Amino acid sequence: MKTPQEMLDDVDLRILSLLQDEGRMSNARLAEHLHLTETPVWRRLRRLEEDGYIKGYGARVDRHKLGFGLIAFVQINFANHTGEQPAQFEAAIQSIPEVLSCHNVSGEADYFLQVVTRDLESYGDFVTHVLRKLPGVTSIRSSLAMREIKSTSRLPVR
Repeated sequence: MKTPQEMLDDVDLRILSLLQDEGRMSNARLAEHLHLTETPVWRRLRRLEEDGYIKGYGARVDRHKLGFGLIAFVQINFANHTGEQPAQFEAAIQSIPEVLSCHNVSGEADYFLQVVTRDLESYGDFVTHVLRKLPGVTSIRSSLAMREIKSTSRLPVR
């Protein structure tokens, strides 16, 4: 069985790579970079979207310019992993804009979150008024980012 990446040829992978660098790149510019005409590039792009390789398009926004100076990595633990609480927790997380990512993990924690807030005081309020009230949460451990070294959502497609 082929992996999803093995099902793509070099042109598909180059399209994904180029769009990760510049999501607003026009079909004409894509075609120019790929040394192809616009029609086959458009077809490939539509197929990549329809097959779910491209989930959407968005701008990379500078969090500092918007006043979000703190990133916290949060470990969440549950006492009971059965029943409805984990599903309720996961559903609730979806609607919390400060949570940039949430992963169900192995190891000491049950969930690992990446959270952004304006500052330490607002993070404290967030923990008190949001995280502690989520269904099933028994403990919260936070690690605060001192300095951001690398932040990307770019995948190594090539």
